Amino acid sequence: MASKLAEFLKENKLDIRRVYAASRKLEQLRPEDRAIRLKRRQRSDEAKAAKPAEGEAAPAKPRSGRPVTHQLVSRIEAGRTIPGAAKTRILRAVNHLLEQKKKSPVDLKAIF
Repeated sequence: MASKLAEFLKENKLDIRRVYAASRKLEQLRPEDRAIRLKRRQRSDEAKAAKPAEGEAAPAKPRSGRPVTHQLVSRIEAGRTIPGAAKTRILRAVNHLLEQKKKSPVDLKAIF
């Protein structure tokens, strides 16, 4: 039995290899992401416990650096559970490809 993701990709004429490539491009760490991670590592324990001051904004969330892989897609096709973060990475890649085809983005329920 085909998974809901496979049916969606077939219906919208998207190749899974393009999903892998788009995810790799979107999730790749950039210098600003590395700078955010460095700031987090350099903070002392007291700074972690303290809340940000009124003027300070919460630190930005960096990219994950973990693209969609063949193993992840094979887990989906086998019907095994996958974490929410992995579902979000797939959704971002699929929406990027749909945007390139001038189609409207979809939500998570359309794919899973």
